[in-house]
Amino acid sequence: MTTTCSTVLDQPLLRPAELGDLQLPNRVVMAPMTRARATGEGLVPNGMHTDYYGQRAGAGLIITEGTWVSERAIGFPNVPGVYSEEQISGWRRVTDAVHALGGRIVLQLWHTGAASHPDHLGGALPAGPSAVDPRERTYTPGGPKATVTPREMTISEIRNTVAEYRTAAVNARRAGFDGVEVHALGPFLIPQFLNPRLNRRRDAYGGDRAGRRRLLMEIVDAAATAWDGRRVGVRLSPYWTAERFTADERTLADYDALVAELCDHPLAYLHLRGPAPAAPGAAPDHDAFARYRRLFDGPLIANHGFGRETGNAVIGAGLADAVSYATHFVANPDLVARFALDRELAAGDPGTYYTGGAGGYVDYPASRWNDGVRR
Repeated sequence: MTTTCSTVLDQPLLRPAELGDLQLPNRVVMAPMTRARATGEGLVPNGMHTDYYGQRAGAGLIITEGTWVSERAIGFPNVPGVYSEEQISGWRRVTDAVHALGGRIVLQLWHTGAASHPDHLGGALPAGPSAVDPRERTYTPGGPKATVTPREMTISEIRNTVAEYRTAAVNARRAGFDGVEVHALGPFLIPQFLNPRLNRRRDAYGGDRAGRRRLLMEIVDAAATAWDGRRVGVRLSPYWTAERFTADERTLADYDALVAELCDHPLAYLHLRGPAPAAPGAAPDHDAFARYRRLFDGPLIANHGFGRETGNAVIGAGLADAVSYATHFVANPDLVARFALDRELAAGDPGTYYTGGAGGYVDYPASRWNDGVRR
């Protein structure tokens, strides 16, 4: 009896790639996803984190969930940090497992800034670029709450924050990571500084486009000092929309200038979250990625709404070097194999995304290798 497996191994997603000094065996990237499983004391990664990331080591690159650079950065329950020795040791167990299984993994560095809440900070006010309420909903141990008007960060606090990112990058290297990614998307600290509605400063960190993006550039350079070569990525979301965030032409022009300036900094890659697809199942907008592809001369990871065919298409068109997937990796730990074998993808259960237990986290099965085999 002859057994054959139908594969599509020549698809663009399965080709090797170089992102700075990161060598990827394929271009299927696991996007960062908050999963709220650090439920023990001290926000330490635990055995479930080791299992979860180890199960997904077949990705060309794993980007971890956003991870706190300090206690002042916290703004969501049960998210791990990288500022204590216990956290570093917990992450070392994760990276050892991923590397033993042949994978590569970088740590995403996160600070929520004004989008945090006193409930996360021992009753203290969160700090942001200016004393302007971002008007977001923040998830606290007591449930969702409205954000409050933050304190304006002092110059000294800004410099301390940059130093915290530098230390977090050093800690990530100590924990065995292959690099770090700077979280600069959504309504959080770095996008707050980029946003003229929230950043009303008149000092070196505000006033104009160059001033508003200074914090990000200093953080990138600080994080890069921890590494040999290019092992720092940046994730941006120019198309993010919320009450205080718009994707109008002024915003996009600001991001044009920001992306162009990033070319002068030691980045491994730019990770770009595009606009939401026009309708469920619609293909992502290639023009959105082409806009920044023209401006950034390094590797680009495309994100938001991609499947196998659309991922292959955006790489094949030369608009991205890799594609990142979030929800597909939740329920498909073997996503790369499923793409290679053209297998149907399983659907995740949103009700278990942030519940804290093993259910819906480490119990999604890999597809069986003999599924669909012709005999």
